[in-house]
Amino acid sequence: MAKQLKLFDAPSPYRVARPESLPMSREQLIRWKDSIFAYQQTVKVTPPPQQTSLFELANTTWHQPDEIDPFALPSHSSLFWRQASFAEPLDSSNQGCLYFILDRSIPLLLYVGETKLTPNQRWQGTHDCKDYILQYIELHRRYQLVVEVVSAFWPHIPPQKKILQQWERHLIFKWRSPFNKECWQWWGKPFGS
Repeated sequence: MAKQLKLFDAPSPYRVARPESLPMSREQLIRWKDSIFAYQQTVKVTPPPQQTSLFELANTTWHQPDEIDPFALPSHSSLFWRQASFAEPLDSSNQGCLYFILDRSIPLLLYVGETKLTPNQRWQGTHDCKDYILQYIELHRRYQLVVEVVSAFWPHIPPQKKILQQWERHLIFKWRSPFNKECWQWWGKPFGS
């Protein structure tokens, strides 16, 4: 009697083993950061164009997104969501904020986000940027490079969620923050799976 073949135990001849992703070399990491720094410094010293964007940013009575300088905001721990002080809103008159992840050692703006929750509530649980931050710091430590990842918050946001999301998108494209997926076309995705 012939032995019956097992359908699921045999290795598939069509399965291609994925090579383990290799981290950036020290030189690649430095070049990657230098490119982002050069772009962001140009943005910082160049006044914003007066032309309208692809989507019209709503006027508010108090601020516009181009007024926000993430590098000038007070900085907090990159692990801010673990701190009790972030359990309450930053501005009790208007829940939510724009938040920024920066590396102060160069400086670089790594991520732009928005939330109508407290920062603590938004970052509890799963958030891809937390993984990017950890991998970014780990790679710097591996190569013994200086790194100072911090967070910063802008609480003076418009009350409408749609306008807040427009502000976020505007700032992402303005600064080309590399941890935002919208900017991977320029910087690649060296952190995250």
